[in-house]
Amino acid sequence: MSRPASTRVSLIFLAITLLGFLAASSAPTPLYHLYQEHMQFSPAILTLIFGVYAFSLLAALLVVGSLSDYLGRRPVIFAALLLNMLAMLLFINAESVAWLIGARLIQGFATGMATSVLGAALLDFDRQQGPLITSVAPLLGMACGAMGCGLLAEFAPMPLQLTYWILLALFALQAIYLWRLAESVSPQPGAWRSLRPTLHVPVQARRALWLILPLDLAAWAVGGFYLSLAPSLVRAATGSTSNLIGGALVAVLTLTGALSIYALRNRAADMMLRLGASLLVLGLALVLIAVHTASLPLFFIGTLITGSGFGSGFLGALRSIMPLALPHERAGLMSAFYVLSYLAFSLPSLLAGNLTRIYGLIPTTNGFGAVLILMAVGALAGLLRQTAKPLADGLRS
Repeated sequence: MSRPASTRVSLIFLAITLLGFLAASSAPTPLYHLYQEHMQFSPAILTLIFGVYAFSLLAALLVVGSLSDYLGRRPVIFAALLLNMLAMLLFINAESVAWLIGARLIQGFATGMATSVLGAALLDFDRQQGPLITSVAPLLGMACGAMGCGLLAEFAPMPLQLTYWILLALFALQAIYLWRLAESVSPQPGAWRSLRPTLHVPVQARRALWLILPLDLAAWAVGGFYLSLAPSLVRAATGSTSNLIGGALVAVLTLTGALSIYALRNRAADMMLRLGASLLVLGLALVLIAVHTASLPLFFIGTLITGSGFGSGFLGALRSIMPLALPHERAGLMSAFYVLSYLAFSLPSLLAGNLTRIYGLIPTTNGFGAVLILMAVGALAGLLRQTAKPLADGLRS
């Protein structure tokens, strides 16, 4: 049965809005070395700029992640768009490290606010396609942001401003169109109480969350590493000095993740989880080999396989837990899921960034990659045990 035209338009708008937020989040990645050259700051400061974004995003998920369940979706989306527009203006006028930290702080809060409410709104409009769009749009957004900004930095004027002007215009148009969107949640009392920092996981979803958590943590830790340290790693390992390489690596990781989600959209969640864990192990092993052989092509092949594992594991995780939540629990569960994911996205990368000052980038990468491979192997073993248990129970009965 075909869905109404108004529902299709709403889904497209919400998907593009989510894509825009994540494109903005990855846009600074290809510019980090230009900021370093322009402002003369150390790698430790670069790690701080990355970390401020991640922790601000986490704060938003903890504080306002459930707010749209009480106020409605549109007011919260509008507030997130206004905050992101302010962040773009700070990037455009950035003259010092303090401006960059301020921009990333505001951007992180806006993105954290947006990811939970937009994910919940997508589920409100379509419970079948909502998880698919929620999985694909962020990855496509990060690919567009990283690659688009890399191309503009390499070939267009105003490399440190033009991307942000384009994003500012996009967010302004979205803020205007938003009020044509149908409200999918009726306001209810309890908005102030919902601002207390909390992780709300419905009882019926907790067992499924614990099962998929090791794989989800490994996948998001890979994403954090790529967005923070991969451009520096490929320069150190291969000697490449192109502005495009860092953005291209992020784009390959996220774009292949999006493509794998689309290709596997009709498969069972447990199958996607097992495939995601297997591909992460293989892809990360190839990336480590590429680092030690200084092979740029192998670097991209390993990244492609890793991205496929990221995408299939991400969709499998969402498909496993989100249908278990009731309508008034969706934003809260989405917020909790993203808090755990972004902790994995930020903390390991911050640790790795600081360890590079002691051990160097390549030895740190070896240890980081080995730990993530072990996590993915452990997740795969747990998933296979879970699959074998019902079979064994059936045989005994």
